[in-house]
Amino acid sequence: MSHEQPATPPLGLPSDVPQALAMVQAGLSFLTGSTVAGQEAEALIGLEKTEARLTAARARALSAFCTGHGYEADGQFGPKPWLRAFTRITRGAADRALAWMRRLDAHPAVAAALAEERITASWAREICGWTSRLPAELIQNADTILLAAATQGAELADLANLAWEMIERSATPDSDDGGFGDRAVWLETTLGGAGRLGGDLTPGCAAALKTVLDALGGKAGPEDTRSAPQRRHDALEEACQRLIGAGMLPGRDGQPLHVYAHLDLATLAGLATGDGSPAIRPAAAGPGDWCPAGPEADAAACDATVIPVVTGQVDMPAADNLSGLTRERMRDVLLQESVTLLSGPRGLAAQLRTNALDYPFNSRSQPLDLGTPTPIIPAALRRAVTLRDKHCRFPGCHQPPSTCQVHHLRPRAHDGPTALSNLGLLCRFHHLIAVHRWGWTLSLHPDGTAIARHPDGRTLTSPLGWAA
Repeated sequence: MSHEQPATPPLGLPSDVPQALAMVQAGLSFLTGSTVAGQEAEALIGLEKTEARLTAARARALSAFCTGHGYEADGQFGPKPWLRAFTRITRGAADRALAWMRRLDAHPAVAAALAEERITASWAREICGWTSRLPAELIQNADTILLAAATQGAELADLANLAWEMIERSATPDSDDGGFGDRAVWLETTLGGAGRLGGDLTPGCAAALKTVLDALGGKAGPEDTRSAPQRRHDALEEACQRLIGAGMLPGRDGQPLHVYAHLDLATLAGLATGDGSPAIRPAAAGPGDWCPAGPEADAAACDATVIPVVTGQVDMPAADNLSGLTRERMRDVLLQESVTLLSGPRGLAAQLRTNALDYPFNSRSQPLDLGTPTPIIPAALRRAVTLRDKHCRFPGCHQPPSTCQVHHLRPRAHDGPTALSNLGLLCRFHHLIAVHRWGWTLSLHPDGTAIARHPDGRTLTSPLGWAA
């Protein structure tokens, strides 16, 4: 089916700018206020051509306006603030208008093609970006060749291949702008801090960004009802949050190195039955190792923090010898009560570790249970949750701890304590969106299983085991 526009009777040319604008507005008023049934295709093609002419006309008018310093008559010090004040556009839109002006000033052949509706604005921007990488004396010829190919029906990919062949053959240094004329990003912030992002990306940047969005923007599970654009938005935020959290931005200190010393509780108990002398002493350390001489050692010689972690497991045959409870109930009780029995500054693990080991393993025990709701998870408790959960605990999700947040299973608003038994790792999506926006709730059980429930009755269950 052909969508060629029918010939239209010639119109009288306007005599001045107000008359020309009135004619343009009259045509647009017709298209926005009347039905175009059966002529939608012709309308869309024509509007795209009109956009090309509009781009050329705006750039030409703005160029003359800047050359004559017309903004000074209105008390403005430059074209950008004038555009924002008098045309009521955003900072980013003003930047783009000035970019088009500079682009078409440097590419008059492209400007003429736009004014004659021989090329669309989006294709014109691509062509200008390619040929701007050529030496100044070659740009006009390159523009003419690419525009002729486009007029003859070449696709954008064909034009790109032709342009890259020109660039490779020229083999010249970067232009005066340092070779950065092909890239730009605009971020506009609006009321309430919301933003709008736009820009021109180099092939390498586009490929890297696509890799990041593809990796982080997939569906998180059957509970994820976000659209693809919504997932890409959240993926971009997630990537930025991971970069910030990793301490890799200038001016932000990275996290210090931590060395976790895992000590089995049974081993500690056996050590404590000896002559009481320290059973484990760190070897003499040099630069890069932990401090060997105790708290009084020069901290400048250390670049690692040694954190003792006491582990253990329930002896189920011994539990079977206890009466009054079933095996399953006994396991739940022992696992729940073991935190209270073993942890904290007065717990069994702390007593054994302090008496049986030398520094730094006998440093002060960190509390694992605050017992009251707190807005911030203490570092020691966060480490305990991370060591236990190993990844996001929402069923089916295995995001690593570095990308997760610690979640109160029973909310603080409902007096949920900041305690190990009431905390779990959740990635940003499952924490901020699935739980706090969509209403999913998560429960963790002593055997390591996790169950997520939605208000509509849907239930998801993870396999057995903390690291499943």
